Amino acid sequence: MGLGGTLEYLSEKLGGGHGHKKKKKQLQTVELKIRMDCEGCEMKVKKALSSLKGVQSVVINMKQQRVTVVGYVEANKVLKKAQSTGKKVEIWPYVPYNLVNKPYVAGAYDKKAPPGYVRKVEDVSVSSQATSRPEDQFTDMFNDENPNSCSVM
Repeated sequence: MGLGGTLEYLSEKLGGGHGHKKKKKQLQTVELKIRMDCEGCEMKVKKALSSLKGVQSVVINMKQQRVTVVGYVEANKVLKKAQSTGKKVEIWPYVPYNLVNKPYVAGAYDKKAPPGYVRKVEDVSVSSQATSRPEDQFTDMFNDENPNSCSVM
């Protein structure tokens, strides 16, 4: 138990008589996609995110437009703070290419994605196929109610 752990233990024991315990935040890694054009933008974003209480590190990858924030923070607070800089911000929408079953399915493939990444999408088609019979797949190919069916007939 280091000095920090000893101080936490003592403060819990001495300050524990108030009747309510403060819930500790979990250490989180929040990844954001932020549109940055220059080093000035990078410094503005880094300064804003570093000022948040609980942030331990801010790592910026300008080439991927990716910002990784590590600390005892909530993702929505980090997102709001990043949006306050005036930049276009979203939660990192990509996953590594090898973790996706069908990376070229509509919606998953994104030309703007960094090399080796595809857009994170829910695989709805697999769950619907698992509940249906294999024969239904072939009959649906020529069904008039299916907008994606073959129209040769």
